[in-house]
Amino acid sequence: MFLKRQYWFVLLISLFMSNLASASTLLVMGDSLSAAYNLRPELGWVSLLENQLSESHPEITIVNASVSGETTQGGLSRFKQLLSEHKPSWVIIELGANDALRGYPLTQTKNNLESMIEQAHQADAKVLLLGNQIPQNYGKRYTEMFFNLYKELAEEYELAYVPFMLKGVALNKALMQADGLHPNKEGQPVVLQNIKPVLLPLLEESK
Repeated sequence: MFLKRQYWFVLLISLFMSNLASASTLLVMGDSLSAAYNLRPELGWVSLLENQLSESHPEITIVNASVSGETTQGGLSRFKQLLSEHKPSWVIIELGANDALRGYPLTQTKNNLESMIEQAHQADAKVLLLGNQIPQNYGKRYTEMFFNLYKELAEEYELAYVPFMLKGVALNKALMQADGLHPNKEGQPVVLQNIKPVLLPLLEESK
């Protein structure tokens, strides 16, 4: 009887450890666009993604480390600790818009994003890079350089990449908040639909 109980105990421990090993974390590093700005958190695209993955990929836990107003420098300063704490298998990087809106040098933005990408790779995490655009009143040259910055990084590091996360949303007033910068409740599912076709294959690669 003792040996039988011992067998079941060992089996349960093995199953528990197996479940731990198969569990994976997706870390989202973003700004207000990923922090459900001015909305209830559960209405944001990250929470909507979490709800959908709970059915299709129940082994994945999402950690949303997005902070409204965050810059690439702020994200970089927090990133190493977050990697150490959560040990993610995947990282979504959605940062840079606040750098551009404040007129920061794009070389600084690019360097910060490069550092985050390299740290993620060193931690064996796959990266999805989300690109963005800024209003044309910042000047054609600056806005084009900002938009192309993400493509350049994606090509250099061979990353999964969404060129413009607000495609089909940014110019549709029915999907945007009054500030013209952030998606409203109706716009959040559209943002998610822009991201999912690139994210899901990345998740499947690691199975």
